Amino acid sequence: MNSRGLRSQLKDSVPVTGLCPQAGDYGFPDTLRKGFSSVKNELIPSHPLELSEKNFQLNQDKMNFSTLRNIQGLHATLKLQMEYRAAKQIHRLPFLQSSNIALDTLRGSDDSIGFEDILNDPAQCEMMGEPHIMVEHKLGLL
Repeated sequence: MNSRGLRSQLKDSVPVTGLCPQAGDYGFPDTLRKGFSSVKNELIPSHPLELSEKNFQLNQDKMNFSTLRNIQGLHATLKLQMEYRAAKQIHRLPFLQSSNIALDTLRGSDDSIGFEDILNDPAQCEMMGEPHIMVEHKLGLL
């Protein structure tokens, strides 16, 4: 068999993808198993700067850790990472808004005011609800 005939057979047997990315067995999305599809989840960052801005805090922490390691040694970096993890684990009850003041203090950003401090109004929070039901849901009792 020549390569031209093999190529045409492969071309005919390869399914066309991209027309319906979450298609189920019958050609339409399987909503019961995979949930509702969202265009926002399928979008990639439109500009490289957008991806950089999403990872800004992570990159800033890595740079601070490497600087601290070069100046004071490995023990200082490990101690600060341990304190970061402990501060991230502190949570209030599910129906209360958390300010993360311990983490902001460790990062040194407790004296700066950003747009999230002003626009993040707890009265308009989506997490508001019946406290007993929310705690039971968090603990898996429902």
